[in-house]
Amino acid sequence: MNRRPRIALTVGDPAGIGPEIVHAALAEPSVRGAMDVIGIGPARLAPPGLRVALAAEDALDLRASDEGAVWLATHADDREESWELGRPQASAGRAALAALRAGAELAHRGEVDALVTAPVSKEALHLAGERCEGQTQLLGRWAGVEAEMLAIAGNLRVLLLTRHMPLRAALDCLRADAVTEHLVLLDRGLVALGFVRPRIACAGLNPHAGEAGILGSEEREILEPAIAAARERGVDVSGPESPDTVFQRASVGAFDGVLALYHDQAFLPVKFAEPRGGLTVLLRLPYLRVSPAHGTAFDIVGTGRADPSNLILALERAAQWGPGFRAVSTGPAR
Repeated sequence: MNRRPRIALTVGDPAGIGPEIVHAALAEPSVRGAMDVIGIGPARLAPPGLRVALAAEDALDLRASDEGAVWLATHADDREESWELGRPQASAGRAALAALRAGAELAHRGEVDALVTAPVSKEALHLAGERCEGQTQLLGRWAGVEAEMLAIAGNLRVLLLTRHMPLRAALDCLRADAVTEHLVLLDRGLVALGFVRPRIACAGLNPHAGEAGILGSEEREILEPAIAAARERGVDVSGPESPDTVFQRASVGAFDGVLALYHDQAFLPVKFAEPRGGLTVLLRLPYLRVSPAHGTAFDIVGTGRADPSNLILALERAAQWGPGFRAVSTGPAR
């Protein structure tokens, strides 16, 4: 590839910190100097001085005078919807959806090397009529796959078996076939990110991974057979590992990736490893999507306290991984 990496960047929820951190990231010399960025959102949210394109074809025409960035407008005139900063609302949800849809279409058509998304509000999406658990589910639905979330914080890379659901429901989803498929998916995802022979751990469910059945039977009845099946498919996986130590061991290099069994088992260590939020990568999509792992931060909108560093890191990693990223799949999409 002779051209610079081209990255689509959505504005996220316009009532949250998305516009602030997007503006800061687009002003960062390390970003503008290393890649071409297509910012996506309502025209009035474009950074001052940035060329605004009204069609995808015009946005893709990045010229030297654009200095590495253009803005693709999802709403183009002064009659577009308004919103109030700092709270979820339907108009902001509609704007976030329009930007996400435009970015996903560019990525799906292969016109950008990766999609980077600023945070959205699940409540605002619901108010806008889109009943979903967030961007992961939406992007997967639009691509016709069951997208899965890989959280990254420093040396820690954690794939979630289950995402946003009550803990009881997550435990009911603990099946051997699902665990095996996720271990294979994690292996292939890490290969796509540059690991030649990933070393993977499967976290246990119970304290001390069940203590040989004394503290729970799920490890023996579900996890051990699932891990054995993953090994038969070529995955270098150990476990079930005690969940109170496996993430610390992975953070210092003992494992390249860990399969966590429910949301908080994954994100408690991830957010300790990277208090500002870390990154997430979606697996099974036919393109690379990277996002900061933090939310809309409605409570600090407009205070000057929003930190763009994780969004900048997401852009840098997308530019690094995107041109060589291969879609990852482990069989049927659903």
